[in-house]
Parts: sequence; C-alpha cells; structure tokens
Amino acid sequence: MTNSSDRHEPEPQHARSSGFWAEAWRRFRQKKLAMAALAFVVLLALVALFSPAIAGTKPVVCKYKGKIYFPALGYFNRRWENPVFMQDKFRRIYPRNLKQKDSESWAIWPLVYQDPYRPVRAGEWEGSQGNPIGAEGHPSRVNLFGTHRKGIDVFAQMVHGTRIALLVGFVSTGIAAVVGITLGALAGYIGGWVDLLLSRLIEVVMCIPSLVLILAIIAVLEKPTIWHLMAVLGLIGWTGIARLTRAEFMKLKQTEFVTAAQSLGAGPVRVMFRHILPNSLAPVMVPIAFGIASAILIEAGLSLLGFGAPPPNPSWGAILQSGRESRHWWLIIIPGAAVFLTVLAYNLIGEGIQEATDPRLRQSS
Repeated sequence: MTNSSDRHEPEPQHARSSGFWAEAWRRFRQKKLAMAALAFVVLLALVALFSPAIAGTKPVVCKYKGKIYFPALGYFNRRWENPVFMQDKFRRIYPRNLKQKDSESWAIWPLVYQDPYRPVRAGEWEGSQGNPIGAEGHPSRVNLFGTHRKGIDVFAQMVHGTRIALLVGFVSTGIAAVVGITLGALAGYIGGWVDLLLSRLIEVVMCIPSLVLILAIIAVLEKPTIWHLMAVLGLIGWTGIARLTRAEFMKLKQTEFVTAAQSLGAGPVRVMFRHILPNSLAPVMVPIAFGIASAILIEAGLSLLGFGAPPPNPSWGAILQSGRESRHWWLIIIPGAAVFLTVLAYNLIGEGIQEATDPRLRQSS
C-alpha cells in the first residue's frame, strides 16, 4: 500500500522569462522623458492622420444629390475628391453651394473652418469675417495661430504641415534603413572583397554633403516634389546604419546559434535575415530614431531657405520663411517651437532606446 506522502508531486513550473524586446520595452517605460516624447510623437501622428477633420473647408462627409461623399480626403490626394463638385462648379466653397444646389444635402464639418491652401473670404461661412492679412493677422479667436501675410490661416497650415514633417522623417529614414541594413548585412556576413567594396562605398557616400546634393538635384529637376526630397535624404543617410549593421553581423556570425543554423542546412539569406538580423536590430534602432529627427530638421531648414516642399504644400519651414520675410512673431515662434519639440522628442526616444537596449548603460545607471 502506497502512502500519500510517497506519491509523486508535480514539479513546480518556472515562470517563462520575458524576451529581450519585452524587457527592453519594460525598461523604456521607466524613463519618463522618453515616454512623454513617445506620447508627443503619437499625438503628432494622430494630428497628421485626422488633419482634414481638424482644420479644413471641405466637409468630412456629406450627402449630395442622394449620395455620400468624403470631400475632405482631397487634402490627402486631390484625385480622392469626387469630380462631381468640380462639375457642379463649387469652386471650393462648400457651405453655400451645398444648400443652393441640393436643399436636402447635409454635411459634417471640420472642427476649425480654415483652409491650409487659401484664405477664407467674408461670408463664406455664415456670419464669418474674411481672414485678415499682414500685421492685422495676429492670433485671435477665429485664427488661433494668426494668419500668413496672404491671409492663410497658420493653425490650418500647422495641422496639415504635420503630415509633411512626419512623412519626410519616416519615409526618408525608412529608405535609409532598408539600404543601410541590407548593405551592412552583406558586408558583415560575406566579408572579403564584398566587405572591402561596400566599405569604400560607405566612405564615398559619407563624403558627399547632403545639402549640396539636394540643392543640385532640385536645380536639375524640372518639377521637384517632396518625394524627391525624401528619396535624396534616404539615399544619403544610410551610412551610419550600414556601419552599425556591418559591425553587428561581423560579431554575431561567429556565435553558436549561427553555426547551429548553418549545420541544419540554412542558406546564407535565411541565416542573415532570419537569425542574425533580429538579434542585431537593437543598436540599429538608435540611429534610425535620430535619423528621423535629422530629416525633419533638414526639411525645415530647406523650406526656410525656399528649397523645401514646393508650394502649395503646407510646411512648418515654409511658415518660418514667411515669418522671416514679414517679421511677425507668430510666424516664427509657433512653427519654430513645433520643429524644436518634434526634433527633441525623437532625440529623447533615441536616447531612451539606447539606454534600454545597451547593457553597458544599464549597468552604469
């Protein structure tokens, strides 16, 4: 007969340890400045995404002649604004024309009736005055951030200019990350003449002054767009990412898990991008965060000099340029503060990632 004490007791189950990224996120959340910066960037992303619903003169959604339309999408792409409004000669004035041309129409309007591309005229919105111009365009209840010298509302330009700022940062840095990680991985893993050739290429690109190259390309192109600027910034900003990736691949390709994957028959491409790359991303994410801040600063500087996003694209740097010409304080302080806070936020995020993922910094703290 077996005693109850002799029965086999189940072994206690050990809690599963959290992974590297989960632990890094836990440490990142402990840094108040980095989390505040992340919240600010998320807020900017929401403003950029919902900018047509925040400030604009086109209905967010409306019913016209029995059909539902979304004219505000025209702020993202002009082709997304239904051509029926052009055919019926609205001339971008929706409040009056909707009622005159269809008495049963209805519309949901943006929070602020102001347009980033043109001044609002007197009587356009029921009971409204036209936007003031020049020195009279200081901030007021109607024009929250004042107006530009031509009467265009600065608040609407700031809201819609958020899309330009974030697009320039994310798209250009995304291009730089793809190019830098790919070339750095090839140089670090293959080595030999491939490493020698790619290292010399990195050194050559590092010697090219980005501002001079951007100005040269703008001078050559007949109709430069913001996408040309993003492409140039991306194609010259990948060198730091490539050097870090190369160093990480050279270190990790000697480790045991890579040897095990190779012995199981994994090919070079699978070893590089399935096994080594996920373990080398931590130090690479830091220059990516700093690169976004740098791209936003370069775009604002180019727009300030008149070489940035071509009109009529609303841009924080373009507002600064108009402030430099007119010397009105609201055209300098407001966009300048937006550029400063955005660049600061990305730098704080980069520092937070570095401290959360670098074991040497964790030990020192």
